[in-house]
Amino acid sequence: MIGLAENWTDYELIDAGEKDKLERWGSVVLVRPDPQAIWHKSDDARWNKYDAIYHRSSKGGGSWDFRKKLPEEWTISYRDLTFKVAPTNFKHTGLFPEQAVNWDWLADIIRNNSDRDIRVLNLFAYTGGATMACSKAGAREVVHVDAAKGMVSWAKENMVLNHLEDHTIRFIVDDALKFVQREQRRGNRYDIIIMDPPSYGRGPNNELWKLEEQLENLIAETSKLLSDRPLAYLVNGYTTGFSPIVLSNIMSQYLLKKYPDGKVYTVELAIPTSDRNILLPCGISGRFEL
Repeated sequence: MIGLAENWTDYELIDAGEKDKLERWGSVVLVRPDPQAIWHKSDDARWNKYDAIYHRSSKGGGSWDFRKKLPEEWTISYRDLTFKVAPTNFKHTGLFPEQAVNWDWLADIIRNNSDRDIRVLNLFAYTGGATMACSKAGAREVVHVDAAKGMVSWAKENMVLNHLEDHTIRFIVDDALKFVQREQRRGNRYDIIIMDPPSYGRGPNNELWKLEEQLENLIAETSKLLSDRPLAYLVNGYTTGFSPIVLSNIMSQYLLKKYPDGKVYTVELAIPTSDRNILLPCGISGRFEL
């Protein structure tokens, strides 16, 4: 199953190719690396009329080359959501537009169960795209957990942009697995659990994270936090070459044993280019719903 992020107006993937992507974020045109775009670029003139381009360094990391002075930050909207975006020193902008597919899925589930007090746990929550989508859709409480203090601060800014200050959103800077284990001991349960783990990373106390080595344990432990009648469980995977079948196998092992009436399936996320009939793959999502 392919999930297309095709309902944007403020974001546009103009073209992709030769390991780069040409994007419009509001009125700003950026060129950023993308290792999946191994085909040729189009001859769109905007490849030479960008506002900024990110160059990777052979020593790791990289830097931006600005053709004109850009604002340090600006906002873009998706449906009824608004987000701050800004070029960061690690090529990202603070938003993954392909995740709009999952925001819509989660929001629909919450709205279709408006008779319930829905609690949501968002792990590796980054700047809070899913947090804002769930809260705005009517979740009673969203617990937003990320190990990076700066990303949690960014998420709080997105909360203000979406006028959600009077909603119950708990922002927590912590290692995801340690937080999950403490929640188990406290007896807390959630109706929706979302995870967006990196391929590789470190926690606030330099804890090492590698997706292939730790994902199964994380799924095993987080599944213990689901309520008796959970609504959804979502895991995103961005590791190149990570098989959807592997993710489905792990999720099924832990979720369907406990909830045999549920279903597990995977979605390959993609963004269509506006310049030609090409899709840019953007990772996979494993979904469970009851």
